Amino acid sequence: MIIKRDKYLDLLIRHKHNGMIKIITGIRRCGKSFLLANFFKESLLNEGVREDHIVQIDFEDIKNKSLRDPEECYKYLSKAIKKDSKMHYILLDEVQKLEEFPDVLNGLMHFSNADVFVTGSNSHFLSKDVVTEFRGRGDEIRMYPLCFLEFLKAYLEDRKARWDGKDLTFLAKSLDLAWTEYYTYGGLPHVLKLETKEEKEKYLKDLFKETYLLDLIERYDIRDVSALDGVIDVVASDIGSLTNAYKIANSFSKERASIPAGATIKNYLDYLKDAFIIEEAKRYDIKGKKHLNSISKFYFEDLGLRNARLNFRQTEENHIMENIIFNELNYRGYSVDVGIVEIREMKNGSYLKKQTEIDFVINRGDQRYYVQSAFAMPTGDKTEKELRPLLNVNDSFKKIVVVKENVAPSRNSQGIVTIGLRNFLLDPDSLDY
Repeated sequence: MIIKRDKYLDLLIRHKHNGMIKIITGIRRCGKSFLLANFFKESLLNEGVREDHIVQIDFEDIKNKSLRDPEECYKYLSKAIKKDSKMHYILLDEVQKLEEFPDVLNGLMHFSNADVFVTGSNSHFLSKDVVTEFRGRGDEIRMYPLCFLEFLKAYLEDRKARWDGKDLTFLAKSLDLAWTEYYTYGGLPHVLKLETKEEKEKYLKDLFKETYLLDLIERYDIRDVSALDGVIDVVASDIGSLTNAYKIANSFSKERASIPAGATIKNYLDYLKDAFIIEEAKRYDIKGKKHLNSISKFYFEDLGLRNARLNFRQTEENHIMENIIFNELNYRGYSVDVGIVEIREMKNGSYLKKQTEIDFVINRGDQRYYVQSAFAMPTGDKTEKELRPLLNVNDSFKKIVVVKENVAPSRNSQGIVTIGLRNFLLDPDSLDY
């Protein structure tokens, strides 16, 4: 099964010839290498680029081990770039394996007929490092696991191949099955190629343990692996909960001989973010227009990895739904914060100030939306609880509640839009209802 990643291919095509190093970042196994080595190369060939003007190196391949030496690599690439007016496309996969890679890549910028594209999976490829390591010449293209719409298209395409053409409810049932598959096993492309529950669970468990965890331990020389395990388990169990390093430290079992310091746990959280395993949503004081850094929420970039970490024991759909909405908003290119709103409540004859929360305050350019994730709003009290923070925001930006129930978009008399989860995820323009 080949899963098209048209969004990212379009980005690579649009960013060609911009005089910068195109750097595709993202969690391991999300499809970066396949995007660059297959989809992008194919698009170049279809445009008429000659094969000898496309230079590829996969630094994880043992046959390219000698090219991990910066001088050898630079010599090889310099020789491959011919002295003609035609553009050469340099495609370098897992370039963090190349020693002193920033110097090599910056050196390639001296060739006027070279356009450089690379992939990377670790902390050298965070946005902050793209700016510094590549002296303002780094152009980051952030890649995520499959969003639900991408996942659904591939899932339905596969199931249609098995359809006998008689069961008219087949595709409708498939949509519900796809949602269950997605929130259980996540959006790493290889998962869709696996047939059985056992295969999927084993793949995700092994991937977390043998790839992500070992990568962190080796890269940061972590000695207290059990402490790292504990941090991961706490964050995985409490997705979408407000926390910080010191609260996590307090949650460690008292039976443990030594509890890691808050500073150590903060480092572990940073390492997990650097590896694109988790993402942080900071609190934002809407009235004060400032971030509050004392406490945050953490979400997993892929729910399959999170569920595998917990041995598929905690697959509560309401928390997972919130995580998926967070991921979808990131996928669409928004910066995502947790909104804090101060309200006044009458109690015992006097008003008291109280902080309430809006799940997500999202921004992109001059756009802003306030988004609540509400698994269900069966009663008036539940509806009031979800809407109250939104009603206490005194600006004109759109306010949206996403519910699990498959309901058509509607707007109440106070201007708040309610959207069913299915509509929200399947329509890229759903925020503009």
